[in-house]
Amino acid sequence: MGRLTVLKQIAHDIACQFGPDCEVVIHDLKTNDPEHSIVYIENGHVTNRGIGDGPSNAVFDVIRHNNKKGSRQEELKDHAGYLMKTSDGKILKCSTSYIRDDDGSLHYVFGINYDISKLTIVENALHSLITPVNTEEKPREITHNVNDLLDHLIEESVALVGKPVALMNKEDKVTAIQFLNDSGAFLITKSGDKVANYFGISKYTLYSYIDVNK
Repeated sequence: MGRLTVLKQIAHDIACQFGPDCEVVIHDLKTNDPEHSIVYIENGHVTNRGIGDGPSNAVFDVIRHNNKKGSRQEELKDHAGYLMKTSDGKILKCSTSYIRDDDGSLHYVFGINYDISKLTIVENALHSLITPVNTEEKPREITHNVNDLLDHLIEESVALVGKPVALMNKEDKVTAIQFLNDSGAFLITKSGDKVANYFGISKYTLYSYIDVNK
């Protein structure tokens, strides 16, 4: 089975896998007519090209490099994931592979050009939809019951202070407990006992910390 036959089979499989927005094209660099280098193409409607059409600027640069005296073919490396734009405004994500003969000389260029225009529209729509009005606000956890809610509020109070309870001084604990009070934590039944135990203080001290700024 010849190299071109194998490449055609791979091109067909890739086009089937990724659908009509995926163009797969094979250029023959050894053709006697480099201005008509395309020898195989799938989903040519993406770039409005067909068999016998000429190379893109990127492929033409390869042909020019390939025919230039003193050029080193081994300098050419596959190029994956770059962007191109068609004359009618489509945005393509492209990958180009250079296929060599057994003697190391370049023979074919295998290109994959995926039209991501519709995906960029979806991306912009999703970005607009999921971006909060306040971009500095972090997502808060949805709790299942008030006990979980209290635990979560306590964790937030510790995060606000920025140090573990064992390292907190009085001012730190006042800050944490004031946060809990402002967050409505003490509206939860028996929350005072749990918070006092967590911060290693008495309930009397807890209430004095709540009233410290009143």
